[in-house]
Amino acid sequence: MKNSIAYFNGPVQNGAFTLAERPGKATGMRLAEALNALLGLAPVPHLWNTVTLTGDVRQRRAADRTTVGRLQREKEALVAKYAPGPTPACGLRTDMNHQVVRLAWEMTSGLLADGTLTVRDLPVRLCTRCGHMTGAGTAGCCRSCGHGSSRVARRSLLVFDRTAHGPVLGRDDVHAAGARAPSHLFTIAHHVPRLLVLSRTRSHGVDLAPFGLEGMVLDPRAGLHVAVLAAAGEFGAGRPVMTVTENAAADVAAYGAPFRRHGPMRLRYLLHGKIPYETAASDRLYEVHRAQAVKDLFTDWYLPLCAARERAGISAVRIPALLKLLRRAHLARPTTPPGDLLTDLRHRVAAGDMRWVTDVRALGCALSDREDTSGPTGPTRGAP
Repeated sequence: MKNSIAYFNGPVQNGAFTLAERPGKATGMRLAEALNALLGLAPVPHLWNTVTLTGDVRQRRAADRTTVGRLQREKEALVAKYAPGPTPACGLRTDMNHQVVRLAWEMTSGLLADGTLTVRDLPVRLCTRCGHMTGAGTAGCCRSCGHGSSRVARRSLLVFDRTAHGPVLGRDDVHAAGARAPSHLFTIAHHVPRLLVLSRTRSHGVDLAPFGLEGMVLDPRAGLHVAVLAAAGEFGAGRPVMTVTENAAADVAAYGAPFRRHGPMRLRYLLHGKIPYETAASDRLYEVHRAQAVKDLFTDWYLPLCAARERAGISAVRIPALLKLLRRAHLARPTTPPGDLLTDLRHRVAAGDMRWVTDVRALGCALSDREDTSGPTGPTRGAP
C-alpha cells in the first residue's frame, strides 16, 4: 500500500436529478479530479450513495419492479445523471459495490471483535404496517410507507458508544493545511448522542445478517466511508481524502468515526463550500468580461478549487472577481510551468493548502501543468 495522498469525492446520493440540472452536486467529483491531476495521478472513480430510503420507496412504487431489480435501477439512474454525455472514463462506484460490501463486513467484524462496536438489545419504534424502524423518539408518519402509527419494540442493534472512542471528529481528521480549524463542526460532533445506532431497516445495503441482525443494513453514513476506503485500496492510496461539504461532514462524521481507519489507511476530510452556479452559468457574465473562452474552465475546474478555499460557500458577488482572476492567470500562464513553482504547488495540493487558488502566479502554473498533461481541453473530458 502506497503512503500517498489521493482525493475522492464523498459519495453523492443517487436522487432525482441530473448533473446538468444541478452542477453543484458534481463539485466534490470535480475538485477531487482537479487535485489528483495536479498531483500527477490518474482519475479516480466517481463515488455514489445508493443505500437510501428514497431508493427503497422508488423501487417499491415502480411499475416494473418485478422485472427491474434494485441494482439495475440504481445503475440506470446513475448513467442518466451524466446525460446528455457519457459516464466518466474513470468509472463509477457505489456503496453497494462488491468490494465495498466485502470490506464493510471485514471492518465490522474487526470492530466487533475489539469492542469498538457492540450488538445491543434496545427499545425502538417500528411502523405497525411495514416494520420500518422510525427511531427512539415520538414518531410521525413512517418515512418508508407513510403509515401514521408505530409501536415500541426491542431489537438487536449495531451500536457505537462514542464515549469509549474519544472525540469522533478532531483537527487531525480535517485535511487542510493553513486553514482555520472548523471548530463549529467539532462542537456539533461533540453533541451527537452517546450511543450511535449503525444498523438501519433498509431493503438495500450492506446486509448485517452475518452479525445476527437480520433485516438490517449498515447505516449509509458509515458505509460511504467504507466506499472511499475500498476505492482507495483499489487505487493503491494509503492516505485517502474525501471531499465533502461542511454540512455533510456534520451529518456523517460521527457515524463514520469507526470506519475511517483500515490497516495502514486513514481517511480524512477536505471541506468545501457550495458554488452559486445560477450566477456562474450566466452567459452575460462572460460577455461582459470577454471570458467566453474560459467559461467551462471556470465552472468545471476553477470554481471547485475555489470552493475548497471558501469552505462556507462562494458568495455570488465574488463570481466576477474570480472570473477576472482566472482570465488574467490564463492569459499570463507560462508555456512550461517552472519546476520549482510546480514542485511547491504539488506540495501545497498534497497538504490540502488551497490558498494558492487566488495567487495568479501559482494559478498560472497550475493551468500550464493542466494543459501539459491533458491537452488544451483539460482533464475533465468525459466528466460531468
